[in-house]
Parts: sequence; structure tokens; C-alpha cells
Amino acid sequence: MSEEILINVTPRETRVALVENGMLQELHIERASRRGVVGNIYQGRVQRVMPGMQAAFVDIGLGRAAFLHASDILRVPPTPVGEDEEAPAPVPPPPISALVQEGQEIVVQVVKEPIGSKGARLTAQISIPSRCLVLLPHSQVIGVSARIEDEAERARLKAIMAELVSGTGLGCIVRTNAEGLPAETLAEDVDYLRRVWQSIRDNSARCPVGERIYEDLSLPLRAVRDLMRKDVDKVRVDSHESFDRLVGFARQFMPDLAERVEHYTGERPIFDLYGIEDEIQRAMLKQVPLKSGGHLIVDQTEAMTTVDVNTGSFLGQRNLEETVYRTNLEAAQSVARQLRLRNLGGIIIFDFIDMTDDEHKRQVLRTLEKGLARDHAKTTVYDFSPLGLVEMTRKRTTESLERQLCEPCHECGGRGTLKTSETIVYEIFREITRAVRQFEAMQLLVIASPKVVARITDEESTAVAELEEFLGKSIRFQADEQYAQEQYDVVLL
Repeated sequence: MSEEILINVTPRETRVALVENGMLQELHIERASRRGVVGNIYQGRVQRVMPGMQAAFVDIGLGRAAFLHASDILRVPPTPVGEDEEAPAPVPPPPISALVQEGQEIVVQVVKEPIGSKGARLTAQISIPSRCLVLLPHSQVIGVSARIEDEAERARLKAIMAELVSGTGLGCIVRTNAEGLPAETLAEDVDYLRRVWQSIRDNSARCPVGERIYEDLSLPLRAVRDLMRKDVDKVRVDSHESFDRLVGFARQFMPDLAERVEHYTGERPIFDLYGIEDEIQRAMLKQVPLKSGGHLIVDQTEAMTTVDVNTGSFLGQRNLEETVYRTNLEAAQSVARQLRLRNLGGIIIFDFIDMTDDEHKRQVLRTLEKGLARDHAKTTVYDFSPLGLVEMTRKRTTESLERQLCEPCHECGGRGTLKTSETIVYEIFREITRAVRQFEAMQLLVIASPKVVARITDEESTAVAELEEFLGKSIRFQADEQYAQEQYDVVLL
């Protein structure tokens, strides 16, 4: 499989695209006006303790109090994003009031961006990632990513790390990138992480409340750190300054891969060259076409994301069951990519077309799980429910692509639909009647959108004449291009 990382840098925005076999799989965006805070460490102060929620709200200087659950205060090793590592069985936390008090200062790390109306999610269990490891300063656990499946390699890595952190009181998680690396490389990572941790401790001793103690790497460096693997052919960046920084970072932490970082100097924008801009536009649409002629309908709501599968124009060649099966298989492959591309997280429900064959259901689930295997976010897929739905969860740390790039429609207020012109006309008639009964007026002027006024003066002209006769008032209508379809004013003259 061919993989490339494309980095587009402008003064106010940086975008990173992960392309596999010529197709965009992931898109990461960072803007100067709204830098991400996941991974940052802050000096916080407990504002409120909520015993009923087993949580506290902490001021970390972001303008909105962040959420800290009791289970994230205990000395339990955290789960770094995108890794599935060994961990002991969870221990029920004691009451939150026994862990923190209002006004107490506490060092916390952001694990989830503020999303929608919710503040950031915090943990007091600090984790510091590097290229190959994640340092756990408050734990002595040594874990190995579950994605490293070779048992001999797992044992080798665990033995090396046990020796490297022996006597330090620190724990660590070995990331997937460490597979096959020598002990010397891992030792360099440990030394780097220990220096970072010492710097964090020094800064926390003198930083005031709300101050950032540690900031994670910028997006281009994070992309190289987290996405750069042996099967990545090229990292192409269109900024000379960023190229120099990336090469320096790669030479320090992954010298065998440094030569794969290239400076793109072509005349065409790098994202246009690979068709990324068109893919981004398509990722904003609810309907996702399938090659067979079927399609997906992706609907993101506050509570969950739903994906509906339709055969569309696909008729198949054998029978209905075979047509449904082939459509569902293709949908399972497509939806795994859409989740990564659109960065959809939380609860996700798939409404596959109903199948009667249990083996077909198993194959669709296997296809979905196989497609999700390359996803860096943690996913959990459940079996078909009695209603024929497939439920899954995907770890969410940042806003979805749509919510990063879009805002609720000003016309419909985010509903996704507009009242018809007919509905608005009848609302206007009711408002006219209400206004005449409340206030004295000889004449009325209605100002509305051209489409609504056109309907009133054309299809509803008879109704207007009847209303004028009933009220004994003259009614004039004025079209205004500035008025939205649902907007109107009734003026008494």
C-alpha cells in the first residue's frame, strides 16, 4: 500500500492530508486563531466540585471551565490517542470530594477539545508522547501497543523498557512505531521524555493558575511523529520553513526516514495536485455515492451519527439477497474511510440494508472491522442488533471536519430545512389578523422575500381578497431581496 503525507502551510492555517493509494483518508486542520489544545498541560484551579456527577470543573484559562472526572484523578494509566495498550482492570474511584476541593490548584492535561457547548475534558494523569513511546509519569506500568502482534517482539520491547525505566518510578507505553527498533533508539526517546517531564515539573512550580505549562508540537511535527511509518513513502510540504523544521525533527527522532521528507515547489497548490480540495468539498455532503450505484446518507447529530445504506440504482445480477449483500459490503468499506475522513466520533449507528443470511452479516462486519484496522482512533464495533442495526463507538478528541469548517445555516437555524413559501404565506395571514385585532390601522404593508410575495400575489390572490373583505382593510405587499424565505414584517399604516 502506497502512503503519502501532504502538508499545506499558509500563514493562518495548516492542513495535513494522509493519502493512501491516491485516496484521501484523513485530514487534520490547525488554524492560528484556534490552535488545538489536546495534549497541552495547564496549571488549573478547581472551580466547582459536583458530587452527583463524580466530577469537578476546573479553570485552565480557556474561557470555559473544563471537565475532570474522578476516574481521571486516580493513579490509573491513561490511554494515549490511537493506541490500544495493556491496562489493569479499572478500580472504582472514591468520592470526588475526597480527591479535590474547591480552590485547589491542580496540574491537568487536555484529552478532548471543547466540542459544541461542552468544555474541554481533562485528566490529572499526565502522558507525554514521543515518536516511539508515551511516558506515564504517575504510573509504573509498562505496556505495549496491541497493534504489535508478534509475541516475541512484544516480549523484547517490554524487556528493554523495563531496563530503561528501572528505578525511575516512571511508566511507559510502547507505541506501534517502536516495532523492530533497537534499544539505543528507545533509550534516546526515554532520555528525551525525561527531560520534557523535568521541564514540566519545573514550570508547574512557578506558573500561575490558567497558565499553559506544556504545549504539544505544532500540527506538521505531530503529523510526522504520529503518522510517519515505514510504509509512508513521502512527506511533502509546500513551505520551506516548515520543511527545514520537519527535516531537523526527523533527523533527530527518525533518521532512517528523514530522507523521505520533501519540499514541494510545484506551481499548482499541493492539495489541488492530488485532488484533495474536491475530496474536502465532497466530505461536506450528506450523500456518499458508491461505485455500484448505491449510496450512503451520513447524518451527524448532537447525540450520535447515523449512516443509512441504500441500493440506489444498483440492481444486481442474481437475486435481491445477493444485491443487498454486495451493496452492504461496499458500504462497509466506504464508511470506514468516511469516519476517518470526516473525523466522526462518539456513537455511530449503521442501518445496513436488511440481510437474512447470517454468513453475509458476518462478512459485512468483518469488512467493516478490516477497514477500521488502520484507523488511528480507538474503535469498538458491536454485532447486529435485533433491529438489524450495527452500533460502534469511535474515540472523539476533536470536532468533526464538518463542525471545524462549517457553521449552522443562518436561513434555517441549523435545522437543515426551510418552511415552504406556502407555510410562510399562511403565517403572514394569521399575523395580519392578529395585528388588526390588536391595533387600529387603515392599511397594512407586508414585507417579505420575493418568493413568498410572488406566491401571495399569484396563487393566493383570491385568499388575499377574501381576507381584505373580512377585515375591511387594504393590504399591500412588498418584495425585498434582503429578506430570507422565513423572514417577514407586517407594518401597520
